[in-house]
Amino acid sequence: MSSSILNPASTTTAARTRRVTDAPTRVFHWLFALCFTGAYLTAESEHWRLVHVTLGYTFAGLLVFRLVWGLIGPRQARLGLMARKLSGLRTWIDGLRAGRPNGRQAQNLGMTATVLALMIAVVPVTLSGYASENEWGGDWLGQLHGLIGDGLLALAIAHVGLIALLSLLRRTNLARPMLTGRIPGAGPDLARRNHGLVAALVIAAVVGFWVLQAAA
Repeated sequence: MSSSILNPASTTTAARTRRVTDAPTRVFHWLFALCFTGAYLTAESEHWRLVHVTLGYTFAGLLVFRLVWGLIGPRQARLGLMARKLSGLRTWIDGLRAGRPNGRQAQNLGMTATVLALMIAVVPVTLSGYASENEWGGDWLGQLHGLIGDGLLALAIAHVGLIALLSLLRRTNLARPMLTGRIPGAGPDLARRNHGLVAALVIAAVVGFWVLQAAA
């Protein structure tokens, strides 16, 4: 007879997890990544122009949602938490100057900085794309749009690469919280509620917008 049946408590402990990321944050993350990837791949195709424009608008809309959710959402999704993490930069620099660099803090700063940079870059790439689509400028505006898009790609690659590297260094899958919302281990849930209804509304809004764009 297996030990898990004989000792169910051990199975419960082994399988214990805690929620650290809510559903709206996870939905935003993956739709954000999907929209950027799709928009980038269709940027040079006239045939897929509507898809490119639609994904670009969705990209901007998702950013608006994330900013709102970062203000009214649960604590672990708040933008203030990101600001507090970045405020540790001064402490890390002081430690570096004193010959006591904090590697863990540097990793966290790098992760937060790439996420913030990706969010900020959405503004110029969307505005330049909108202006170019409406022919407000010459070719230089389209070139600027493409240049910013390339910069966004570089940031996205850096973000994914950093996650992969830190997952290896820490011997844990750092992408898991954005897939399942949970991490292994005992303790209270940092995200007390999953807010699945909000996540479903975000998905419905995105799909509805895509349908309207396709029918226009």
